[in-house]
Amino acid sequence: MALGLTSLFKKKVAEEKVAELFVNIIFNSVDTSFIEVAELLNNDVNLISPAQVDPENQDDFLMIVIAGNFDLLDDYFYEGQEDRIRELTIEKLSGVFGVDTVTMRTAIDNMIAFFKKINYPSKNTHYAMSRAVFCKYGLNDFQKDYFRNLNAPDPILLKNIDEIMEQFIVKWDTFTEKYRITD
Repeated sequence: MALGLTSLFKKKVAEEKVAELFVNIIFNSVDTSFIEVAELLNNDVNLISPAQVDPENQDDFLMIVIAGNFDLLDDYFYEGQEDRIRELTIEKLSGVFGVDTVTMRTAIDNMIAFFKKINYPSKNTHYAMSRAVFCKYGLNDFQKDYFRNLNAPDPILLKNIDEIMEQFIVKWDTFTEKYRITD
């Protein structure tokens, strides 16, 4: 009974506003932090030489963060609701990137497919995001010979990337505790 009453007193927020918030959170976090992310990746002690991640080139990182968070939506929203939030978010992202919604959806779907390919058989999205950073930024080229020859990330390096990526996963559980989403 108390649980039901708690949900009655949550602030209401429209799905449209959730999509807007989603886009703003992602862009703000990447825009304000990517220089530091590039520095952390370039100077990771598990690499034999500094990686060459350009602090001005956040495009791949931004798409990894968008796709990863898209893939996690169904963990926090009920079926149908997450689809509507995805579609509204795609519309907003299309406007930001200056592309049509089909192109935007395809770009996100392609990154999620890339996650599945590089992370098989695991289905852990957080881990897939870290592996995507490893691949997209060519970090294998800067590893010790053993891991470079395996074409696999040093587990300690991957753990460090996991810690970075954790900062870019939207905390929907906290959001849904405070707000009730309406359509």
